[in-house]
Amino acid sequence: MPKRHRYYFTLACLLLTTPPFALAAVSWETNWDSVHPYLFSVVLLFACAALLLSYASILKMRRYHQRLAKSEERLRLSLWGSGDELWDWRIETGELYRSSSWLTPVELKPETHDFPPNKQQIHPQDLGRVVTLLNEHLNGNNAFFEATYRLQTAKGMYIWVLDRGKIVAYTTDGSPSRMTGTLKNIHQFKEAEGRMLLFARCLENISDGVLVCDTQFTIIEVNPAFSGITGKTRANVINSRFELSMYPSRYMQDIQLQLAKHGRWSGEIQEQMDNGTLYQAELAFDVINDDEGNPQQYVGVLSDITERKIREAELKRLANNDTLTGLPNRAVFMTKLAQLVKPQTKHALLVFDLDNFKKINDSLGHELGDTLLCKLAQRLHTDARYQQKLYRLGGDEFAVLLNDTNDIHTISLMAKGLLEQINQPFIINQHELAITSSIGIVLYPDDGSDPQALLRNADTAMYHAKNNGANRYLFFNDSMNKQAVKRLQIENLIRYGLKEDYFTVFYQPKMDILTGNVVGMEALVRFITPKGGLVSPASFIPVAEETGQIVDIGAVVLRKACADVKKWLALGLFQGRVAVNLSAKQFMLPNLCQQIDDILEQCELPSYHLELEITEGTVMQSPTLAIDTMKKLRARGIHLAMDDFGTGYSSLAYLKQFPLNTLKIDKAFIDDMDNARGRNMVDTIVTIAHNLSLNVVAEGVETKDQLDMLRKLRCETIQGYYYSKPLSAKDFAAFLFAQKQPPRLSVIPG
Repeated sequence: MPKRHRYYFTLACLLLTTPPFALAAVSWETNWDSVHPYLFSVVLLFACAALLLSYASILKMRRYHQRLAKSEERLRLSLWGSGDELWDWRIETGELYRSSSWLTPVELKPETHDFPPNKQQIHPQDLGRVVTLLNEHLNGNNAFFEATYRLQTAKGMYIWVLDRGKIVAYTTDGSPSRMTGTLKNIHQFKEAEGRMLLFARCLENISDGVLVCDTQFTIIEVNPAFSGITGKTRANVINSRFELSMYPSRYMQDIQLQLAKHGRWSGEIQEQMDNGTLYQAELAFDVINDDEGNPQQYVGVLSDITERKIREAELKRLANNDTLTGLPNRAVFMTKLAQLVKPQTKHALLVFDLDNFKKINDSLGHELGDTLLCKLAQRLHTDARYQQKLYRLGGDEFAVLLNDTNDIHTISLMAKGLLEQINQPFIINQHELAITSSIGIVLYPDDGSDPQALLRNADTAMYHAKNNGANRYLFFNDSMNKQAVKRLQIENLIRYGLKEDYFTVFYQPKMDILTGNVVGMEALVRFITPKGGLVSPASFIPVAEETGQIVDIGAVVLRKACADVKKWLALGLFQGRVAVNLSAKQFMLPNLCQQIDDILEQCELPSYHLELEITEGTVMQSPTLAIDTMKKLRARGIHLAMDDFGTGYSSLAYLKQFPLNTLKIDKAFIDDMDNARGRNMVDTIVTIAHNLSLNVVAEGVETKDQLDMLRKLRCETIQGYYYSKPLSAKDFAAFLFAQKQPPRLSVIPG
């Protein structure tokens, strides 16, 4: 029993037992024996009852105080658990009571009697709002008072608190007299809320796009910048899968693998908006793990680098391109040349400048000279032959770099094309400028083993060209110069031969393999120079084809062949067909059929006496157009033969579509007939031709064994040295006459 309870119990016993014992004492003094036993029992019973009543009252009070202590303890625990501090405000007196300061980690300043009672502690910026809310509750406008504000602690710092209260008592006239409530320290929550708000504002205002995805790349959230960069609104992308439309699906799989392995991935991408606009961006993904370290989300950051890439490209262009003409500059040229200078490669370098360019600058001004250089660069750069090959080395000096070739004919054509382009007049400020150029050419590795040596030797060749009259090209190597000169001579000779009619026609007979009779002949062009020298077809035909002069040569051959055949028909020496070769350039002429009609009409030769030989390579350049042209020729009664079959494309799919009459077997197959494989090849070609209802001509037959084998293979016609080499028109007439007359007859028509 507590000490105070024992005190109360003793006092009660004394108060209850004193009167009976006093009476008993008086009786004792009189005579103890005279005291009535009944009276003593009554006194004793009364004393016991008093003691019992006192003890019950004490137990009841004890239980009350225990309940009160427990209630207080629960209140303390509740306030401690919630972080709240209890306050009680006597409104009339201004007295403010707060619970123990240990309930909150912050020690507040002592109470004051202002309105509100903690006015001195409230932050000045929050005080007006707190007073307004408190008055609204005191005036009955709000059922309770609640305010969040900053409160100053005893240490002088401000913390955020949540203050909640309610009127609990009124005066007799109905005015508030007492108000109680709680004060909660929410400073940490406010700081966290502030950080979250800051993060949210950062995401809203950051210029980089941010997206949050789950581990399957389903988009959970994006910020406005993401929509601005990609052109996709938030509503359109939420709950959709993040994809890179311009990349294969494996690309996203690789990103996911890198995230699983390293927790991060970054790279540059190029994507397309819905309106077709392309943009470039840096994309980075990071893994967000849960508390146990398992991936929960991916957060991606998208940085638009389109403008940066444009600026980088512009800087690169300025660093690598000539500022005047826009062509790649000398530094780029030397780098490219150094990359090409390596073993097992062959390259050509053409260096040229403008003849007498200094006079143009001196007489018309440097501004016009710069304009001339720009126009020249533009003219050459728009030519497909020089794109990606043209460089400006400085001043009026340029270079053309040809990869993977040192073929003299190709390089000579390139140089000649440059001269022709440069020679075309320029109109600048009402001035018509006709300029020329000198070109020096070197080949790697023959003319130098390093970029400096190649460039130096090319300059040397260019200056030699300038000193030799300008407006020309020269190879650094003497032997190459000779080849180029020879080719130029042949080109000039062809031009002269066409003008002076130095091209003539020779004929090689086509013989029926069974009867040995002449059934036709092939017209072959020959070029005989004024001094009687014969120029080999292997020398002038390639040059004529490159320069386009083959068209004029072909027309000469066709006209002369038709005229000769017409004459032989009139003499009764020949009733067959003359075969004339058509070059690729001839065959592609839009007016070919009209040209042939005119020649046949001029020569008065029936069209069925003419056969045109076309190579596989010619018709396969454009099969559809070739078939159309061939059908037009066949409609005129002209026969068509496929020359050199088996050496080109040999496309059976097209062969069956071509309206041909004859298939010619190339000499290379005939020469190979001495072995079984060669014979089988010829047999196959003959079989294919017969299955397509085509006649077969074997050219290049030189031996009787070849003749016998072809006869066994059922080849109809042969052509070759076995019967005759190509003959001039006069000699061929004699050959035809000999076929018609007995051997003793010696008269040969002229």
